[in-house]
Amino acid sequence: MVTIETGVKIERVGVKNPEEKQVIIGQGNFTIFACDDIFKTLLTAVPGIKCAVAMNEAVPRLTRATGNDEELKDLASENCLRIGASHTFFILMDNAFPINVMGALKSHPAVANIYVASANPLEVVVAGTELGRAVVGVVDGTSVNRVETEEEKTERRELCEKMGYMVS
Repeated sequence: MVTIETGVKIERVGVKNPEEKQVIIGQGNFTIFACDDIFKTLLTAVPGIKCAVAMNEAVPRLTRATGNDEELKDLASENCLRIGASHTFFILMDNAFPINVMGALKSHPAVANIYVASANPLEVVVAGTELGRAVVGVVDGTSVNRVETEEEKTERRELCEKMGYMVS
């Protein structure tokens, strides 16, 4: 943890995701129905999705959680509580990918921002002040160290074409 002269403490919070489930972390404008409503949005976006939503509420300073899988719900709750920033939500999903739900989430009136959508190892950078905590950003996976080769580009595009996506 680093403390800046202004009284801001910067901390990194590692996301616990031992089975590499799909994770979405964002910020909402909290209303009493937001956690349950975001959960319903996920259920209607992908039939058969297994998911959980946890969301931190500023008053009464607690993490709310809902889901259709107890393990996902427990893990989403634990991660959201560890982040500790008010109005942050933490989604864990199985049987779906972020691309399947991002459009619905982005258009939801309680969703203000999406920080990350990934199954990579994640670290959340959190700033703390006397008032509370805020998500500054998310480290998503490891750092890159080179540009793809022509051979790798060809392989990538062939895979995309097999999945029905044509690159012009």
